[in-house]
Amino acid sequence: MRRRLVLLAALLGLGAASPPPGVDLDLVLQEAPAPRLSDYRLFVDASADRPNGRVVPYTLATPLFTDHAEKSRLVFTPPGARIGYTATGVLDFPVGAVLVKTFAYPADLRRPDRDVRKVETRLLILKASGWTAQTYVWNAEGTEAVLKRAGARLPVRFTDLQGREVALDYAVPNQNQCKTCHQVDGALSPLGPKARNLNHEVALAGGGRTNQLERWRRAGLLDGAPPPAARPRLAAWDDPRQSLDARARAYLDVNCAHCHSPSGSASNSGLFLTAEETRPSALGVGKPPVAAGRGAGDLAVGIDPGHPERSILAFRMASGEPGVMMPELGRALIHEEGVALISAWIGEMAPKAKTAGRH
Repeated sequence: MRRRLVLLAALLGLGAASPPPGVDLDLVLQEAPAPRLSDYRLFVDASADRPNGRVVPYTLATPLFTDHAEKSRLVFTPPGARIGYTATGVLDFPVGAVLVKTFAYPADLRRPDRDVRKVETRLLILKASGWTAQTYVWNAEGTEAVLKRAGARLPVRFTDLQGREVALDYAVPNQNQCKTCHQVDGALSPLGPKARNLNHEVALAGGGRTNQLERWRRAGLLDGAPPPAARPRLAAWDDPRQSLDARARAYLDVNCAHCHSPSGSASNSGLFLTAEETRPSALGVGKPPVAAGRGAGDLAVGIDPGHPERSILAFRMASGEPGVMMPELGRALIHEEGVALISAWIGEMAPKAKTAGRH
């Protein structure tokens, strides 16, 4: 009898596990943000550990430093839509695309996979009217994240890579702060997913490695990409196998150039730190600040070749004082490794000051 019931249930589809519903594209495209992250169905579990269909993980060769937070990145593209390749700037994402970035802290940075606490998930959604930014803050149980338009302050504690205990007042940005950093020619735009920062090797789940952009192309996510050798490539800032110049320029491009570019919010500074910039004066070499004073530390130039201790760029990176520190948003802690990298770069610049920035 039991066997007959099981057979009947199978014929009727009863008891069979139905596939989870896909991402709610209607909700993605509506102008008003959803009150909860889970409403979008970007994940198939409440803790946002398992992405839904068409939600694909990606990594950056050099990521932005945000107070040592671990970040996971995902991109969703609507069915039938593809990402257009562009050699410079952000890739050409289709309407309905969602960029998902979750910030989390392990209890001990030396063990990044253990005792991980999610603090926030940021979404960039490309609607018909343009990109919008939304931030969702996780509850203490890690089971739900709710919309926070006004930002938030969250106490965070962790052990850093040197074994030191760190207590941090973590800042979740408000919508205006999102616009400050993500502004390109006055419009909101993503920062990280550019061809040069995506063009690197990633590990495969079954073992081995492959080029990330090539993987996207083969999977039908990316259109128009040239052969791998013709694609621009950004260095990994912490890879000692790559040149000091390439690593320093990559670090500045990712951490500073979203504001310090001709189309960014700090364009009036005349300090342009994009990877494409080649003019030594635009990079700060021998360049006086637009406004002297406390923010410049009474130093004369942005970069004094061979002398990081006399360079405003290194001084502001090494500061944690509001009004002096750079970047001024997105961090409360000093990135000691980043400061050391840029200081070493400036320190080796003296013999080639006239060609600084070319690599």
